[in-house]
Amino acid sequence: MSAKINAVKGMNDLLPGAVGRWQELEALAREVFALYGYREVRTPVVEPAALYSRGVGEQTDIVSKEMYVFEDKGEDRLALRPEGTAGTIRAFIEHGAFVDGPQKWFYMGPMFRRERPQKGRYRQFHQIGVEAFGIAEPALDAEQIAMVEDWLSRLGVKTTLKLNSVGDPACRPAYLADLTAWLTERAGQLCADCRERTAKNPLRVLDCKVPTCQPVLQSAPRLLDRLCDPCRVHFDAVRAGLDALGVAYLVEPRLVRGLDYYVRTAYEFTSDALGAQSAVAGGGRYDGLVETLGGPPTPGIGFALGAERLALILEALGRPIPVRRPLVFLVAADEAGAAAVLKLSSDLRKAGVACDLDARGGKLARQFKQAERVAARFALVLGSAEVAAGEGKLKDMTTRQETPVKLAGLAAHLREAAT
Repeated sequence: MSAKINAVKGMNDLLPGAVGRWQELEALAREVFALYGYREVRTPVVEPAALYSRGVGEQTDIVSKEMYVFEDKGEDRLALRPEGTAGTIRAFIEHGAFVDGPQKWFYMGPMFRRERPQKGRYRQFHQIGVEAFGIAEPALDAEQIAMVEDWLSRLGVKTTLKLNSVGDPACRPAYLADLTAWLTERAGQLCADCRERTAKNPLRVLDCKVPTCQPVLQSAPRLLDRLCDPCRVHFDAVRAGLDALGVAYLVEPRLVRGLDYYVRTAYEFTSDALGAQSAVAGGGRYDGLVETLGGPPTPGIGFALGAERLALILEALGRPIPVRRPLVFLVAADEAGAAAVLKLSSDLRKAGVACDLDARGGKLARQFKQAERVAARFALVLGSAEVAAGEGKLKDMTTRQETPVKLAGLAAHLREAAT
């Protein structure tokens, strides 16, 4: 026997027993997003590495430490996508979608970052996200945030919405200079990551989760106190929109986004379902990013959510995994029954009835055991006698009761019995 080959560390399999959970949250996302006018886009998992260097930022941990980069034959440096926004914007620009006016898009799919695998965070992970282009008005911010809450609440996830403004190029530079000076003075009280980020991305320091850093950062200068008038008006309008929509929120002055391109609105949904307040979904506005990536000046706002984290939360909440099971399992009692089962299964499927059978045939007990494994609602035994009579006994696999049923009208009978 050859040595087995295992999956790459941090890149996990999703087996059928778990996929039902993912299908549920993805199907509900598609349903809810469509209600708000968002349409699905699918982009490649491989993009030019320069897309992320320019769009995400050279100084971010994603680009400098975590991104999978390689050189293809005859190609420039390529990268496995570490996030969804940059690639979606690249497609928006490349295909000239901006000429058709405002666009609302969503995506689902795998992303890749080489970081230390841990529960709920893997090297291949899956994001669900949305991007809206072409609307600068704060009403869109409020609508998008309300949509995320709508989706999560339909899944039964109770969240806390945190809201902040991270300013814009008019008011943020002066604040960053003050913040950098303030952090530099307190470098000895901060962790090594905070000291490194002070020089590269000082806003990220405010988001540090290290317990010894948090008390120090409580007294850091607040960007909310330094907003220019347009940013202040925008933020107040987002809050008014959320109030009008009945969406509760907490203003969190230390909330920042981890990437360079965000401006003004920043938001995050957290849940304590996994034992502590932890991020479920995060997003914000990025009005200059389309232009940075070579497109025309276009405002934008979006969010992303890790599907692995959401699946863990649903598990912690005790939400049952939806199981797709056959309505009926056909059991062959003999050779005549085996031929009849094969034909009947085809007829039932064409009529829209999910059914299954054990192509191996064999002992009835083994076939019934397989019916239990696939969680069939009913079982029907067919042998030469049942085929000749055109009638069999339909067994309810839960109650064990048997009911005579005509084979000619089996599809209609099963649909009626299932209601």
